[in-house]
Amino acid sequence: MKKYPSHRMAVAVTILCCVPWVIASDLPTKLPVPQPKPLVQLAILLDTSGSMSGLIDQARIELWSIVNQFIWARQKGIAPEVQVALFEYGNDGLPQEKGYIRQIVAFTTDLDRVSQELFALKTNGGSEYCGWVIKDAVEQLQWTTDPNGLKVLFIAGNEPFTQGPIDYRQTCKAAIEKGIVVNTLHCGTESEGVNGQWDNGARLADGRFLSIDHNRQVAYMAAPQDAEISALNIRLNETYLAFGMQGMAFRERQTAQDLNALTASPEAAMQRAVAKASAHYINAEWDLVDALSHKEADLGKIPDDQLPQAMRGLSVQEKKAYVAARSHERSEIQRQIQTLNQQREQYVAAERAKQQSNGNTLGSAIVQAVRQQAAAKRFDFVDTTPRKEGVNP
Repeated sequence: MKKYPSHRMAVAVTILCCVPWVIASDLPTKLPVPQPKPLVQLAILLDTSGSMSGLIDQARIELWSIVNQFIWARQKGIAPEVQVALFEYGNDGLPQEKGYIRQIVAFTTDLDRVSQELFALKTNGGSEYCGWVIKDAVEQLQWTTDPNGLKVLFIAGNEPFTQGPIDYRQTCKAAIEKGIVVNTLHCGTESEGVNGQWDNGARLADGRFLSIDHNRQVAYMAAPQDAEISALNIRLNETYLAFGMQGMAFRERQTAQDLNALTASPEAAMQRAVAKASAHYINAEWDLVDALSHKEADLGKIPDDQLPQAMRGLSVQEKKAYVAARSHERSEIQRQIQTLNQQREQYVAAERAKQQSNGNTLGSAIVQAVRQQAAAKRFDFVDTTPRKEGVNP
């Protein structure tokens, strides 16, 4: 073995010790890996038989207040993605061989489509097969496999839970085996629901059994903030930049759902405006601001004739600047709506505390159950509204 002088050994050791430090200092800083959003999946199964028009009206009005429960929800500090699915059952206008059941909308974040479908529903009949519609919802929908995801099913109706050829006990057990919680909302008295086995259906799938008054009018409490929220909602609509072959059709659908909400109830209009000011209202399919934010469009590849008139003929950089300006404007309007909504909620809560409760509606029952079940999945409900200095909630 060849021997080296001790001074050479010292130099060699020094070099070897320094080399990793030099190499490491030249490496780029490792960026944090973005964490996936936790998923909230709400499947709503509505009885559309002849006596359920009040239930459908409640669904139309309260869709937005249900979704708005998750504006402040966080799981490990991350806001969730909220998906909604709709089924109707008990409608004799639907095929008998399919159990008088129809999947209206699979899981989606397109809330305008959900609203549009709710306003298109008609009641008829019927034969209400609860076990069958639960089976279809469990098997047909793409439920997340993430154990931290919130998977909840709400079925509302008034006939015995035992109707139909498919045993509800089997389908409720199959649901909870997949981690899907089944909540049962009986349209009628609690005793009638118990006699009809609605409570047992929920019990088998770790859910809540609640009785609701499906004919009750959804209460609207006028608040001092309403006029300003309505005005901001109009300005918010002006920040949407429709693009693509179907862009204007989707923009018109947005306007139509604003009108549907306002016609249904002033409360629905307020809750819809608040939902539109949240991260849960996403229109990347037709709006450039959302599409670029979610990296679902390339401005350089969209033909000018499929862009808003004001953007045609601009360079790519000018187009990006135009969209960025609208995005900034939207964020500011949304912040203002959320701040006003906090003030509104405080006012409404104080006024309603002076009144006696008149029982549950579809929306209030869903909110009760879903907040409890979200907490079990370690969702926290905290206020994260961004504020400017000097602005008080």
